[in-house]
This record gives sequence, structure tokens and C-alpha cells, in this order.
Amino acid sequence: MLLSKKLGAEFLGTFWLVFGGTGSAVLAAGFPDVGIGLLGVSLAFGLTVLTWVYAFGHISGGHLNPAVSIGLWMGGRFSSSELVPYIISQVLGGIAASGALYLIASGIDSFTLTDGFASNGYGIHSPGGYSLMSVFVAEFILTFIFLMIILGATDDRAPKGFAPLTIGLALTLIHLISIPVSNTSVNPARSLAPALFVGDWALAQVWVFILAPILGAIVAGLVYKFFKEE
Repeated sequence: MLLSKKLGAEFLGTFWLVFGGTGSAVLAAGFPDVGIGLLGVSLAFGLTVLTWVYAFGHISGGHLNPAVSIGLWMGGRFSSSELVPYIISQVLGGIAASGALYLIASGIDSFTLTDGFASNGYGIHSPGGYSLMSVFVAEFILTFIFLMIILGATDDRAPKGFAPLTIGLALTLIHLISIPVSNTSVNPARSLAPALFVGDWALAQVWVFILAPILGAIVAGLVYKFFKEE
């Protein structure tokens, strides 16, 4: 498969993840009387991954997340030459999604970026008021587990055809756990995109949601090699 096609799939897939996931939070979570709430947002993130990986995973692998690409690379399952181009495509896809969401959300007078635009945060910007340490530990552990699940579900020895479902459900569970803690990242592209529009505190805190997921992914890639070795 041509690299350009893989990068296009990663761009569009990350667009879908950020647009669908953060879009559900910005547009639908608190809608009067019928808001989808925490459960709905969690499902939205999981469904974006499930649907895209089933539809286009055969083209690019359906990473949709720099941490996933890094974790697969550390686990010996992804080419070094494609790592940086994948990450760039994912970040650009996320930014494009936040741009499109901003155009839609700003179509009503009550919209304001001060509500956070589904950005991740800690301290007073954590939905539950959790500290920097709590947020960092949660993001590290959840990204570690997410990558372990991805590496296991896509292993040659795993049952065929179930990886997208497994990964999508895992991401749903991750959001059910950690939306109150950090608004859930486990994905640097998902975090950076809305932070660029909010600026201020969101941009100042986004480093946590880049560093913790990447570290969690790196450790997962190394640990999975232990299970992979015969």
C-alpha cells in the first residue's frame, strides 16, 4: 500500500475520532432533556474507532493516535520510516476536526470556548478537580492498558476479525473510567487539537496529555515483547 494512501486514511480516521468524540461532548453531552452524558460520550469515542478500523484498518492499520503508532513501533510492529509521517497526519487530522467542530458549534450565540471545547485538563480544569499527579497516573496507566489490548488483539495468534470491536470497546471503557479525571486523552492528537483553539490554560496543560500517553505506550510496547517471545 502506498504511504500516501496510508497517511490519508490516518488523517481522515483521526478527523473522525476527534470530530465524533469531542463533537459528542461539545454538541450533545449536555443538550437539554436528552443530553447523552458521560455514557454517550464514552460510546461515541469507542464507536469512532470501531467503525473506522473496520472500514479502513486494512489500509493504514487504523492507529488514529500518535501513542498507538509509537507503542506499535516500540513493540516491533510498525516501521520506523512511517512513524513520523503517521504522527503528522494524525495531528493534522485532529486539528482539522476541531476546526470543523468550531465552525458548527459557534453557530449558536451561547457557544464559548471558555467552556473548554472538550479539552483535557487537571486541577480546576479537571471535570472532577483531580490533581496533576492523579491525571498523569491515570493517563499513563490507561494508555498502557490500551496499547496492551491493541497489541494483543492484533497479534497474529489472536482470533481474526475481532480487533476493531475489542479496541473500540476498550476505548469506551477507558472513557467511562477517566472522563471525570481528565476528560480522557490517551491520545496526544485528540488533546492537542482542541487545546490549540482554546489556548490559555488548555495549551499550557496539554503537555501532560502528550507525555503521559507516549510514556504509557512506550512501556506497553516493551512489556508486550515479553508476551510475544516464544
